[in-house]
Amino acid sequence: MSVNPQSRFGQAKLAAVTLLLFALAACASPFNARVSRFQSQLPPPAGQTFAVVAVDPALAGGIEFAQYARIVEGKLTQLGYTAVSDPAEATLLVRFDYGVDQGRERIRSTGFARDPFWGSWYGYGRFGAGPWRRGPWGFGWYDPWFGNNIESYTIFTSGIDLKIDRRVDGQRLFEGRAEAVSTSNRLQYLVPNLIEAMFTNFPGNSGETVRISVAPEQKR
Repeated sequence: MSVNPQSRFGQAKLAAVTLLLFALAACASPFNARVSRFQSQLPPPAGQTFAVVAVDPALAGGIEFAQYARIVEGKLTQLGYTAVSDPAEATLLVRFDYGVDQGRERIRSTGFARDPFWGSWYGYGRFGAGPWRRGPWGFGWYDPWFGNNIESYTIFTSGIDLKIDRRVDGQRLFEGRAEAVSTSNRLQYLVPNLIEAMFTNFPGNSGETVRISVAPEQKR
């Protein structure tokens, strides 16, 4: 059935179709994260055992934490480390934490503007001193969604924190954080993607902060 673009109904239908197409494109967009990693005498994997433990005692023993811990275990196992169930038997303790903030409202309109996701960066609270940290990152971008309209929406900052200590003396060998800003606050979606970003080119260059794009779920 043809649509008359001059009619009010036709304009509304075309706008709806355009919005749907951009929504589908957004679903296939990569997951972008900021990853910072630091290391000091991280030992080679051969002969090293590890156990993943919760930084937050409230997460310890939880089913959700165990699900994410298994993903971390899988990544370290692929690198050659050996997982053990009892932390007292591990040579390395991998301290893992995750979360997402309560979100904040943003407004955007047509044309070129600062990226509403990366323009103002608020770090996930557990990772910094005080409830919020703000960073300078921002990118110019073209927003194809909203024509001449102005629209309000909610964005969320999520993050994971990964620290590796030598069990016998507690010496810190590695620490890293991965953070992302998105319109989703679903940890089941966010945490696996943040772990994927953390272990991309792991352990990375000490002191370097990089932006890592993870392929959409259907392509991984």
